[in-house]
Amino acid sequence: MSDSTTTLTAGTFDEVVNAAEKPILVDFWAEWCGPCKMIAPILEEIASEQGEHIQIAKLNVDEAGDIARRFEVMSIPTLIVFDEGVPTKRIVGAKSKDALLEDLSEFI
Repeated sequence: MSDSTTTLTAGTFDEVVNAAEKPILVDFWAEWCGPCKMIAPILEEIASEQGEHIQIAKLNVDEAGDIARRFEVMSIPTLIVFDEGVPTKRIVGAKSKDALLEDLSEFI
């Protein structure tokens, strides 16, 4: 994980998401998830290139199941964009960088 992304835990999730000064995309993932591993480097690139517009964070669902259940994450990877602490966009499944940038265009 690079300096461009934030690692969230059950203990830090609410504080970080609610205090974010720009939209924050949270990647709900797990170590055993193949598509999650495929999308990770793409999210790193987006974090590096678009960091002034959107923050990228990761939450391991195996370590923070309560948070995943709260946001009804049924499959991973699930990406949820929070704006001012409110979930405003949900993206499910691995996508190409171009497809993700298109999905995130309203935030970047």
